[in-house]
Amino acid sequence: MKTVFHKADSRGHANHGWLNSYHTFSFANYHNPERMNFGVLRVLNDDTVAPKMGFGTHQHKNMEIVSIPLEGDLEHKDSMDNVSIIKEGDIQVMSAGTGIFHSEKNKNADTSVKFLQIWIIPNKENITPRYDQIKIGTSVNDFKQILSPNADDEGIWIQQNAWFSLGDFNKEVQTTYTLNDKNNGLYIFILEGEATINDQKLEKRDGLGLWDIENVEISTYPNSKVLIMEVPMTI
Repeated sequence: MKTVFHKADSRGHANHGWLNSYHTFSFANYHNPERMNFGVLRVLNDDTVAPKMGFGTHQHKNMEIVSIPLEGDLEHKDSMDNVSIIKEGDIQVMSAGTGIFHSEKNKNADTSVKFLQIWIIPNKENITPRYDQIKIGTSVNDFKQILSPNADDEGIWIQQNAWFSLGDFNKEVQTTYTLNDKNNGLYIFILEGEATINDQKLEKRDGLGLWDIENVEISTYPNSKVLIMEVPMTI
């Protein structure tokens, strides 16, 4: 088993006033050659956007872009004429493929919006761009699959051999996560509270990557929320 541990306060940080963003991996002006990615997991940004502010129209290509809202209402518009609002309990994906333009804005006039912006390197380039969003709800005291490579599976799907699971816990729970593909690795991110992963204690916004494993032991604590990202380790 191999591991990499990222404390919350070791992340890159950019505060633009309208946007307060923490970068687990190198992004924009934050460059750390030792933190470029975790396998195909290229970007994990923890973003807070001020009321009525947002990202202007910009382009993406050949990237799977996943947004997971944590608080507030995020308005999405794109060049495929999609206009939508995503909020906590939803998950959104864009397969950028040959190219897509989009914007994201805090729909709220008086509260910030918080969301995770996640980029996954796809296993196939130059595909036709695709947009989707679904309501995933929450799974109390257990993990619920919210993303996979299969359109027929539970959750949303992306162009990569990856699985995401999300769990909300109001009590101590011990569980085992078994990888869907033994060649994948796991990146576990603590959204709220605490968890112990194979004897490694993690606190809010800490991240732990593990690979060369088949399963992992997870112990969660009350008032905790944990995101598991299973991704290929080879780009």
